[in-house]
Amino acid sequence: LQLVVGGCRCDIALGDRANICAFSRTVWWHRAPLAFTCSQHFIMASESRLYTFSGETKEHLRKFRLTTSRAKDPQAVIYMIDKNTHEIRQALDDYDEARVYKSLKEVAEDLPEHTPRFVLLSYPITTSDGRLSVPYVLLYYLPITCNAEVRMLYAGAKELMRSTSEAGSVID
Repeated sequence: LQLVVGGCRCDIALGDRANICAFSRTVWWHRAPLAFTCSQHFIMASESRLYTFSGETKEHLRKFRLTTSRAKDPQAVIYMIDKNTHEIRQALDDYDEARVYKSLKEVAEDLPEHTPRFVLLSYPITTSDGRLSVPYVLLYYLPITCNAEVRMLYAGAKELMRSTSEAGSVID
Protein backbone atom coordinates (compact mmCIF):
# COMPACT_ATOMS: atom_id res chain seq x y z
CA LEU A 1 0.00 0.00 0.00
CA GLN A 2 1.31 3.46 -0.83
CA LEU A 3 0.15 6.64 0.91
CA VAL A 4 0.74 10.20 -0.25
CA VAL A 5 0.28 12.97 2.33
CA GLY A 6 1.64 16.49 2.09
CA GLY A 7 3.89 15.59 -0.83
CA CYS A 8 5.48 12.68 1.04
CA ARG A 9 5.03 9.30 -0.64
CA CYS A 10 5.38 6.41 1.81
CA ASP A 11 5.12 2.64 1.41
CA ILE A 12 3.04 1.21 4.23
CA ALA A 13 2.93 -2.31 5.70
CA LEU A 14 1.41 -3.73 8.86
CA GLY A 15 3.81 -3.63 11.78
CA ASP A 16 3.89 -3.75 15.56
CA ARG A 17 4.66 -0.13 16.51
CA ALA A 18 3.86 3.50 15.76
CA ASN A 19 5.70 4.88 12.75
CA ILE A 20 7.34 8.20 11.95
CA CYS A 21 8.05 9.23 8.38
CA ALA A 22 11.74 10.19 8.15
CA PHE A 23 11.06 13.08 5.79
CA SER A 24 7.82 14.69 6.95
CA ARG A 25 8.08 13.55 10.59
CA THR A 26 4.43 12.51 10.39
CA VAL A 27 3.43 9.97 13.03
CA TRP A 28 1.05 7.27 11.84
CA TRP A 29 -1.22 5.74 14.47
CA HIS A 30 -3.55 2.89 13.63
CA ARG A 31 -5.24 0.05 15.48
CA ALA A 32 -2.54 -2.13 14.01
CA PRO A 33 0.54 0.12 13.87
CA LEU A 34 2.09 0.53 10.45
CA ALA A 35 5.63 0.19 9.14
CA PHE A 36 6.60 2.07 6.00
CA THR A 37 9.49 3.31 3.94
CA CYS A 38 9.56 6.93 2.80
CA SER A 39 10.63 7.55 -0.80
CA GLN A 40 10.55 11.36 -0.61
CA HIS A 41 14.26 11.64 -1.41
CA PHE A 42 13.50 10.54 -4.99
CA ILE A 43 11.02 13.40 -5.39
CA MET A 44 13.41 16.03 -4.02
CA ALA A 45 16.33 14.86 -6.15
CA SER A 46 14.28 15.19 -9.35
CA GLU A 47 14.13 19.00 -9.17
CA SER A 48 17.90 19.29 -9.54
CA ARG A 49 17.79 17.00 -12.59
CA LEU A 50 14.90 18.85 -14.24
CA TYR A 51 16.40 22.35 -14.12
CA THR A 52 19.92 23.30 -15.17
CA PHE A 53 22.33 26.18 -14.65
CA SER A 54 25.15 26.84 -17.11
CA GLY A 55 28.64 27.27 -15.69
CA GLU A 56 28.45 30.93 -16.70
CA THR A 57 25.19 31.41 -14.78
CA LYS A 58 26.60 29.75 -11.65
CA GLU A 59 29.67 31.98 -11.83
CA HIS A 60 27.50 35.09 -12.27
CA LEU A 61 25.39 34.07 -9.25
CA ARG A 62 28.53 33.69 -7.13
CA LYS A 63 30.05 36.99 -8.26
CA PHE A 64 26.80 38.88 -7.75
CA ARG A 65 26.44 37.54 -4.21
CA LEU A 66 30.02 38.44 -3.32
CA THR A 67 30.10 41.91 -4.92
CA THR A 68 26.80 43.07 -3.45
CA SER A 69 27.71 42.32 0.15
CA ARG A 70 29.33 45.75 0.55
CA ALA A 71 27.19 47.72 -1.89
CA LYS A 72 25.90 51.15 -0.90
CA ASP A 73 22.94 51.04 -3.30
CA PRO A 74 20.29 48.39 -4.00
CA GLN A 75 21.24 45.92 -6.73
CA ALA A 76 19.07 43.36 -8.47
CA VAL A 77 19.28 40.78 -11.23
CA ILE A 78 16.31 39.13 -12.97
CA TYR A 79 16.40 35.41 -13.81
CA MET A 80 14.08 33.34 -15.98
CA ILE A 81 13.53 29.70 -16.93
CA ASP A 82 13.79 28.72 -20.59
CA LYS A 83 10.58 26.75 -21.26
CA ASN A 84 12.21 24.44 -23.81
CA THR A 85 15.47 23.51 -22.06
CA HIS A 86 14.48 24.29 -18.44
CA GLU A 87 17.72 26.21 -18.07
CA ILE A 88 17.64 28.93 -15.43
CA ARG A 89 19.50 31.96 -16.77
CA GLN A 90 19.66 35.72 -16.46
CA ALA A 91 16.82 37.49 -18.26
CA LEU A 92 17.79 39.96 -20.95
CA ASP A 93 16.55 43.56 -21.01
CA ASP A 94 14.96 45.37 -23.97
CA TYR A 95 18.39 45.66 -25.62
CA ASP A 96 19.15 41.93 -25.28
CA GLU A 97 21.72 42.55 -22.57
CA ALA A 98 22.10 41.00 -19.14
CA ARG A 99 21.98 43.76 -16.60
CA VAL A 100 22.39 44.57 -12.94
CA TYR A 101 19.63 46.94 -11.83
CA LYS A 102 20.45 49.82 -9.49
CA SER A 103 16.89 50.74 -8.49
CA LEU A 104 13.70 48.86 -7.72
CA LYS A 105 11.80 51.12 -10.12
CA GLU A 106 13.93 49.84 -13.02
CA VAL A 107 13.28 46.25 -11.93
CA ALA A 108 9.52 46.87 -11.80
CA GLU A 109 9.57 48.37 -15.31
CA ASP A 110 11.37 45.35 -16.79
CA LEU A 111 9.29 42.60 -15.14
CA PRO A 112 6.83 41.03 -17.62
CA GLU A 113 3.11 41.32 -16.93
CA HIS A 114 2.19 37.67 -17.52
CA THR A 115 5.32 35.62 -16.77
CA PRO A 116 6.97 34.72 -13.45
CA ARG A 117 10.57 35.66 -12.73
CA PHE A 118 13.16 35.23 -10.00
CA VAL A 119 14.75 38.48 -8.80
CA LEU A 120 17.91 38.39 -6.71
CA LEU A 121 17.97 41.52 -4.60
CA SER A 122 20.66 42.97 -2.39
CA TYR A 123 19.70 46.12 -0.54
CA PRO A 124 21.59 48.01 2.17
CA ILE A 125 19.79 48.95 5.38
CA THR A 126 21.03 50.60 8.54
CA THR A 127 20.19 48.67 11.69
CA SER A 128 18.91 50.30 14.88
CA ASP A 129 22.42 50.28 16.34
CA GLY A 130 23.87 52.09 13.30
CA ARG A 131 25.52 49.16 11.51
CA LEU A 132 25.15 48.66 7.76
CA SER A 133 23.48 45.38 6.82
CA VAL A 134 23.02 44.15 3.25
CA PRO A 135 20.37 41.39 3.07
CA TYR A 136 20.51 39.15 0.00
CA VAL A 137 17.09 37.73 -0.88
CA LEU A 138 15.27 35.99 -3.70
CA LEU A 139 12.04 37.64 -4.82
CA TYR A 140 9.63 35.18 -6.42
CA TYR A 141 7.61 37.32 -8.84
CA LEU A 142 4.39 35.51 -9.78
CA PRO A 143 1.73 37.57 -11.62
CA ILE A 144 -1.83 36.31 -11.13
CA THR A 145 -2.34 36.41 -14.91
CA CYS A 146 0.23 33.72 -15.79
CA ASN A 147 -0.95 30.30 -16.96
CA ALA A 148 -0.83 27.19 -14.78
CA GLU A 149 1.93 25.44 -16.74
CA VAL A 150 4.40 28.30 -16.31
CA ARG A 151 3.32 28.78 -12.70
CA MET A 152 4.19 25.14 -11.94
CA LEU A 153 7.50 25.40 -13.83
CA TYR A 154 8.66 28.27 -11.61
CA ALA A 155 7.20 26.84 -8.39
CA GLY A 156 9.23 23.66 -8.89
CA ALA A 157 12.46 25.62 -9.31
CA LYS A 158 12.03 28.11 -6.45
CA GLU A 159 13.94 26.19 -3.77
CA LEU A 160 16.67 25.13 -6.22
CA MET A 161 17.14 28.75 -7.26
CA ARG A 162 17.31 29.85 -3.61
CA SER A 163 19.90 27.24 -2.69
CA THR A 164 22.02 27.72 -5.84
CA SER A 165 22.06 31.50 -5.47
CA GLU A 166 22.65 31.15 -1.71
CA ALA A 167 19.97 33.77 -0.98
CA GLY A 168 19.14 34.23 2.68
CA SER A 169 15.38 33.95 2.19
CA VAL A 170 12.60 33.86 -0.39
CA ILE A 171 9.98 36.59 -0.60
CA ASP A 172 6.85 35.51 -2.51
